[in-house]
Amino acid sequence: MSINTVDFASLLCSRLCHDLLSPVGALNNGLELLADEHDPEMRARCLELLSESARTSANKLKFFRLAFGAAGGFGEEVDSREAKAAIEGLFGVDGRIELGWMVGEAALSKTAIKVLLNLALMGGDALVRGGRLDVGAERNGVRTEIVVRAEGPRLVLDAELRKALLGEVAPDALTPRAAAAWLVHQIVSETGGVIQVSEPDDPALLFGAVIGADPGKAWPIPQPAAGLGE
Repeated sequence: MSINTVDFASLLCSRLCHDLLSPVGALNNGLELLADEHDPEMRARCLELLSESARTSANKLKFFRLAFGAAGGFGEEVDSREAKAAIEGLFGVDGRIELGWMVGEAALSKTAIKVLLNLALMGGDALVRGGRLDVGAERNGVRTEIVVRAEGPRLVLDAELRKALLGEVAPDALTPRAAAAWLVHQIVSETGGVIQVSEPDDPALLFGAVIGADPGKAWPIPQPAAGLGE
């Protein structure tokens, strides 16, 4: 199954706009309040809210630039520290989600970075009440094995995302919410790799992916890296 590239780009843009609407809208509201406010304490509070909204908007843009765009220059690899900083900026600012980083590689391919970030995005979004998000990646020859694990008091992974990850949704039924999951599915499939999602009733949400394999050759599903799943 495939989807028109223009249609898919539209889905990704819709997802990006949806995620930016709240912080950008808060910026606009804050500026309007600031223009009408003369009390020093209230003006200071407005400026604080404006700063927070601007930081949130910038963090989201940095994340989506790597996860959806062609970031990282013209080389084939991206510094893994950029991916870590992007995830921390998206989920780690308010302390609601604790990040465990188990990526020993100094750099990963742009393809691997996209898979890693989009799986982390889905894992973090599933932590409705916060929790812990563990991210691991390891190279093994031409392959890169990626594991993302989310654990918290309440885990919610939309059924559409699960189906899109596994390629079980029709492209014409795809929504902006599942665009990131479909992107992961397409990348993994094109490299001849495999992807795994834990069962809905499992106590933790686990994503495993192998990319960079020879097309048409089956590879074993990656097991959690050291420290993940313990």
